[in-house]
Amino acid sequence: MSTVQEITLPQNIQEDVIFPPSDIYSDEPPVETELHLRQIILLFKCLEWLWRERNDFYVAGNLTIYYSPRQRKSEFFRGPDFFVVLGTERKTRKSWVVWEEDGKYPNVIIEILSPKTADTDKDFKKKLYQDTFRTPDYFWFDPYTLEFAGFHLVDGKYQRLIPNSQGHLWSQQLGLFVGIHQEQLRFFTSAGELVPTPEEVAQRETERADRLAAKLRELNIEVE
Repeated sequence: MSTVQEITLPQNIQEDVIFPPSDIYSDEPPVETELHLRQIILLFKCLEWLWRERNDFYVAGNLTIYYSPRQRKSEFFRGPDFFVVLGTERKTRKSWVVWEEDGKYPNVIIEILSPKTADTDKDFKKKLYQDTFRTPDYFWFDPYTLEFAGFHLVDGKYQRLIPNSQGHLWSQQLGLFVGIHQEQLRFFTSAGELVPTPEEVAQRETERADRLAAKLRELNIEVE
């Protein structure tokens, strides 16, 4: 947990030091590896692009969720690697504070496994998300071994999701499949189409324009 200590400095350098604000944004430690960071960013970008016209959700990664029954930020907090809250205002937040968000917990949580966190993600966090958060959809993914599993809350207990023929798992909350593509966890539409990143969309448009220009040149039509 991050703390800020009061430090007495020599008078001649006190004016040159800028301290961080006391209102710390989040208590989460840095992500463990580059693969973890890239995976979280990828999920974030894809969902933000897909739902770019919507304003009724919040998506975040490695951000603290405070859920103390006594409304204290000094106790009962946890930071999922990636989570989505539905039916809420789409705006920037410093952290997710349950008692300031109409008691809402995440609808979907995805944890990115590592040797240090795997046991916790599969045991303690799974039980926490089931019994306290009551999060309907929970997934975990290991970016190194490609272990992938998902669960849906049924009568208060997590039931393991059964993959389709492509190995993808259905998220009722997102209305999307979650699955592995080129060794990364990605979202897929109900029709099985990959949800792209903005960069992938731009690349597709460029390739489409290039193909069209080549076709026009075959027809002796000048293309600027």
